[in-house]
Amino acid sequence: MNVTVIVPSYNGGNLWKQSACLLAEQIPSLRVKVIDSSSEDDTREIAQGFGFEVEQIDQKDFDHGGTRSYSLEDVNTEFVVFLTQDVLLEGKDAIAFLVSVFDKDPEIVCAYGCQLPHVDANPLAQHARYNSYKPDSYVTSLTDDFPTGFRKAFLSNSFAAYRVDFLRSIGGFPRHLILGEDAYVAAKALVANKKVAYVAEAKVRHSHNYSVIQEFKRYFDIGVFHSTQSWMIDELGSVEGEGVKFAVEQLRYVCKVKKHHWLILSIFTSMAKFIGYKLGKKHQMLGVKLSRKLSMYKSYWNRV
Repeated sequence: MNVTVIVPSYNGGNLWKQSACLLAEQIPSLRVKVIDSSSEDDTREIAQGFGFEVEQIDQKDFDHGGTRSYSLEDVNTEFVVFLTQDVLLEGKDAIAFLVSVFDKDPEIVCAYGCQLPHVDANPLAQHARYNSYKPDSYVTSLTDDFPTGFRKAFLSNSFAAYRVDFLRSIGGFPRHLILGEDAYVAAKALVANKKVAYVAEAKVRHSHNYSVIQEFKRYFDIGVFHSTQSWMIDELGSVEGEGVKFAVEQLRYVCKVKKHHWLILSIFTSMAKFIGYKLGKKHQMLGVKLSRKLSMYKSYWNRV
């Protein structure tokens, strides 16, 4: 297929070894580029062992959007698929399923697949995946009724595909975003009257067992992202109320799977997300020094 796969990496460990093995079983002669941020383990050697192209960059130079845009410079395929090093592809046709959605409508310019929780995922991580990745596929535009609001721009570069010409037409992924370069591009597509697709048949395993503190830091960064990219909320709609809905559904899920000892942690996690998000939106009042301490992606603040 006319596709290049790009994987940013850093100290991928054993999970990357599994991920690379599954990636190598995909489309024959698939070009895979690994952009490695100077790993200190055998991440690069694993990639080379599977015949992947490897380019090393300095760790300090990694940028969620900028590094992915840089990786596009020598791509001459029609489509590009981005993966993260901790994704385990489900089935040998996962990438083919994802990219095939572009054949259905030329207005579809970006798409993402279904992320299932890893086998060791705790109940909160399980719910996060089942809540975000439903069984039914969809294609949406700015005028479609589903999904609603900001959710229209949901996209994850852990397993996402793009038309390369569209990415280049908007200047690629933005440089120096704290996170959310994938949602940014999806929003750009929507306001340009293009379409975003979710392909439920294209599946991977991907989840994180975050602690309460890690969730606080992650949602602080989400708050920073939303405050610095307020145009997205202006164009698509507010995210207010989504957090409460998610927290209630999380409690219901914990009860459904009979993991009642997770109820208290579920409540504290939801509180941490809410407080972190609100503080992130006010990061300018907090200043760079304090914001760096509260943030998960601390290198972002070196360039603020």
